[in-house]
Amino acid sequence: MEKLMFLTKFLRSPRNIGSVTPSSRFLAKAMVKPVDWDSAKHVAELGAGTGVFTKHIDQLRSPDCKVVVFEQDRSMRKRLEHLYPELYYHHDACDITSAMKQYGINQFDYILSGLPFTNFPQELRDEIMDEVERALKPGGTFVAFQFSLQMKKQLAERFGDISLEFVPMNVLPAFVYHCKKTK
Repeated sequence: MEKLMFLTKFLRSPRNIGSVTPSSRFLAKAMVKPVDWDSAKHVAELGAGTGVFTKHIDQLRSPDCKVVVFEQDRSMRKRLEHLYPELYYHHDACDITSAMKQYGINQFDYILSGLPFTNFPQELRDEIMDEVERALKPGGTFVAFQFSLQMKKQLAERFGDISLEFVPMNVLPAFVYHCKKTK
């Protein structure tokens, strides 16, 4: 059911969904691995889709960790609200700082992203990344997966410390960027 929903959404709007199938469990584990779940108090997930990462985030977070899930697609967001009612939800990743105010968050320790940046125009990429930079605390980590290295230069310019992990066990194989905010 989840895969069919994802495929249907992809066929309707491939630029916004970015893949024909949800991420694999291997990619999900690589995405949540950089997070220190014992100390994380504020975590955001951008582009949650059907909730492959959300499921892991919900299982790993401590009870006092506040998680805000951003998903633009209304039906996917409503489904996630039903599955994980203790998390917070917002529709627009271009509005991270506003959502933080709404939920009483000063800055995020970690921001995880499943957004298909390579499908977005540069202006939208910049707008989202400006929000990520403002929302992430100094020393915080931005974790994002992409199917190419197209975002590497842009992320290196924004973050002082980036590293890559390759996850071959996914349709399509993916790169996971670990980007630490140094200032």
